[in-house]
Formats: sequence, C-alpha cells, structure tokens
Amino acid sequence: MFPTITSLIKYLTGLDILLPVQTFGFFVAIAFMAAYWAFTQEFKRKEKLGYIHPFEKEVTVGAKASAAELAGNGLFGFILGYKLVDMIFNYHAMIDDSQAFILSLRGNWIGGILLAALFAYWAYYENKKQELPQPVTKKVLVHPYELMGTILLWSAVWGFIGAKVFNALENWGQFMSDPVGMLIGFEGLTFYGGLICGGIAVLYIANKHGIKPLNMLDIGGPGMMLSYGVGRIGCQMSGDGDWGVPNLNPKPHWLSWAPDWMWSFKFPHNVSHEDSGNIIPDCVGKFCNELKLPVYPTSFYESVICIALFLFLWSIRDRIKIPGIMFGIYLVLNGVERFFIELIRVNTRYNVAGISFTQAEMISLCLIVFGVVLITSGLNRREKTASNTHG
Repeated sequence: MFPTITSLIKYLTGLDILLPVQTFGFFVAIAFMAAYWAFTQEFKRKEKLGYIHPFEKEVTVGAKASAAELAGNGLFGFILGYKLVDMIFNYHAMIDDSQAFILSLRGNWIGGILLAALFAYWAYYENKKQELPQPVTKKVLVHPYELMGTILLWSAVWGFIGAKVFNALENWGQFMSDPVGMLIGFEGLTFYGGLICGGIAVLYIANKHGIKPLNMLDIGGPGMMLSYGVGRIGCQMSGDGDWGVPNLNPKPHWLSWAPDWMWSFKFPHNVSHEDSGNIIPDCVGKFCNELKLPVYPTSFYESVICIALFLFLWSIRDRIKIPGIMFGIYLVLNGVERFFIELIRVNTRYNVAGISFTQAEMISLCLIVFGVVLITSGLNRREKTASNTHG
C-alpha cells in the first residue's frame, strides 16, 4: 500500500521525496477533476442540443472594492499564511501527520498577518485598475458550463458533510466513542451520503439558474460514475478500510493471469491501522500494519467496474433523448454494482424483522427502484407525446 504520495513515488522511481500529500486525498482530487471534465462536456453538449440554455446575469463594472471584499481576501490570506509559514518551518512535523497538522489550531501569526495584508492589498490594487468614475451595470450572457466552479464547490462541501454524517450513522458505536474526531477527520466517508447531500446541493444551484432537475441529473450521471471509479483507486492504493471479507479460497484457474493481490490481499501499510497487533517485520514508520487474513480487494473491483460503466454510459449518451432516462440508467447500474459488492465487503449490518442488511444495500435497492421509475416514466412520457402528436 501507498499511504502517501511520497511512498508511491519511492516505489515507482526509488526517489525519497517528502511531500505532505496523502494518496487517498490525491486521488479524490483527481476524481473531482474527472467529474469536472465530464460535467463540462455534458453541459456543452446539452446546450448545443437545446436542452439547457444560457442565461443573463447583471454585473457591475468599475465599482470600488467593498470593505467586505477586502476583508474576505485578507482573511483568506491570513489562514493561508498562518498555516503555510508554520508548515515551512516545521516541515517534518507536518509530514509525520499532515492531517492532524492542518486541522490543528497551530500556526505562524507573523506569516498570517503578512499574507493577510498582501492579499488585501492585491485585491485593492487589481480593483483600482478597473475602477471607473461612474460604475456601470450591464447584463452578460453566462453559459451553463461556467457554473462548474460553483457546482464543484457546493458539491464538495455538502458531499463531504453528507459522507461524514452517513458514516457516523453507519458506525454509530465508533461515533459515540469519538464524535468530534469522526466528524472532522478526512477518513471514514460513506459514498452514498456524499452522493445524496452533494446531489441535492447541485440540483439547488442548477434549478436556481434555470436548469431543470432531470436535465441536471442526466448531465451528472456519467461524471459521477467516473469520479467514483477514480476515487476507489485511492481507496485501494491507500488501504482506507474499504475492503472485503476474508478470502482464503485459492485463486481460480481462470484468473491465473492476474496478480495474487487482485484475488486476495492483506493490505500491508494500510492507512486504517487495522489489526494493530499484526506488525510487518522490520517495518519503520507509522504505517506498519497489515491484515491477519487476506481479503477481497473490493475497492479495486469497484474501480474497474465503475470506470467500465462510465465508458458504457458515455457511449450511449447521444442515443438518449428523453430527460431523466440517462440518470435512471446510472442509478440502476450504480445500485446493482454496489449491492453485489456488499455481498463480499466488510460493513456494519443491521437486523430488522430477521432480515440482515447493510446501509449500502438498503440505499442500493432504493436507487435501483428510483432508477426504474425514472426510466419507466420517461418512456411513458414519450409514448404520450407520440400519441398526442398522431392524434
């Protein structure tokens, strides 16, 4: 496993370059970039086909920078300088535990004040160059894909909140023992929580700018499948605990071409510190654990499956003309994939009326049902439109 980008670079090149970047976080960033690309392409395609339209926005040109704008830039500069300068002077402490370092209240006051002043002055200077004796208010045309910055920010913030809340509900015992640590850390994220809360935020932004919910959902389907597949690469490479149940079965003959870790794996040097008593011999550092029993590498399976499903969705997108059907197909495929993965994945199980299930299995079934409803209602709308036209 590669808990940090440093360990990955060393494995690939032999170079020991100390970087404060966790492998999981790196691939989450790549996943957001992948989603950004896919969303943007679909926004442009939908606009070209006439499903969504540009909108006008009023902007004021030449106005003086407000005190709030200068204060906002100064605050951002202070936070950046407060943490960044402290990181520079205590680089090894930051490398040892970058997450704890960033989330702590420690910092450098001088660095914070200097960068606050610099950012506030920079905002004032840039605004001064465009200042007019009489500010002008005019309307500009905004294309829907230009909303991607706002959409990405809202989906990231609310998706993170949803992922943490759903993870707390899924692991209630751990949450009660350490509620603060479980909510503010970057580990322990539930995909469906992020999908639901992030999706609601995106629909709100889209609807606010005249994009109908079904069209927005269709735009997002392929990109969400791609970002999930890329994100799972980070889970696999860092060993974040998203693995399967123990697998002691011998590798089948039809998989003889594949490396052993694709079938059964102990996730050495995992970031979850699972099986803390099972230390790797002669290992030095904080990531020296491996599982006592090999397990199914379910995060790897999901990466392969979801990237393949993205390619399928991408290949059929031009053929689907009815709003809602693309997202319905996404929901069905996503729900089926996750439901079957849950059969070999470690997760908290609930028992209701003698029926055992996981949170992900329950949500998967709901997504499948909702997806079928979207597809069926879309086809019914087409039939009604066709019959009204012929009538």
